[in-house]
Amino acid sequence: MSPVLTKKAMEVRLKKILFFLLKLSISACLLYFALSRAGVEKVFSLLRGINPIMFLSGVLIYIVVLMIAALRWRILLIEPLPIGKVFSLYFIGAFFNTLLPGIVGGDVMKIYYLYKETGKGTQTFASIFMDRYIGFACLIAMGLIALPFGLTAFRGSWVVWLLPLMAICFVLVSIIVFGLRLGRRFKLLSDFYGYFHSYIRNKTLIAKAILISVVFQILIIIGIYILSEGLGQDIRVSTFFIAIPIIASLASLPISIAGIGVREASAVLLLGAVGVKPDVATAISFAWFLIMAVAGLVGLLEYMRYKVSAS
Repeated sequence: MSPVLTKKAMEVRLKKILFFLLKLSISACLLYFALSRAGVEKVFSLLRGINPIMFLSGVLIYIVVLMIAALRWRILLIEPLPIGKVFSLYFIGAFFNTLLPGIVGGDVMKIYYLYKETGKGTQTFASIFMDRYIGFACLIAMGLIALPFGLTAFRGSWVVWLLPLMAICFVLVSIIVFGLRLGRRFKLLSDFYGYFHSYIRNKTLIAKAILISVVFQILIIIGIYILSEGLGQDIRVSTFFIAIPIIASLASLPISIAGIGVREASAVLLLGAVGVKPDVATAISFAWFLIMAVAGLVGLLEYMRYKVSAS
């Protein structure tokens, strides 16, 4: 290997490490903010008292959610894979997103393994991007639909304006990036735009993807509501239909480690707007992360199976 290539590889590696440390710092700061308001002892006291049956119900719901999400991804694949393979890759992605949220993310792992299967990089990236894009759009739309039903609880708070603002930003960015096709002079981006618009023109496919998205987003919110009941809290389900889209959207931004810190701080602020105590909001957020981690262990088993079969 030439010294130039070695130097470039080291620079790339260093940038990744620095970016990881930046995300770690953001997670730590936001987590400190949430815990300083909630109180560590109060949060862990609530977590210790969680109803185990409801916690296990949450784990099962999240496993079902991942399977439903995998079905959405499968219909977005240009060249569909066997359903078992799709489930396997999706759970591997969930494992890396939740339990190994370091330099390599879950989507990167899905791209890597899917590319090994198909040998088509742009199509692989396009399917994963559309999976995320449609999921995010449905999440925001569900929050907007639920907003009128939760106005009584959130009236007078800044939360009322946050969801519409997020929706407007999402639409504007979509128009600028995909409507104007910025960067279309580059072949890679030009090919990607082609795939994106071919998806949009396929109304039947988009309708199926949206329907699946609605189902699994509802299941996630129901799972979190059940979790709050398991923690002995009485919070209206409409509150979660408004708060969860915002919390999930913020937690999905690539600025933290697996959304840790962002999720808890957002929960404290958003649920606090309707009178939920900081320790309760933080405990709900932590409990949901634990559910994702436990369900993500299925992905670990699949990853180990892949490694054995490849060796």
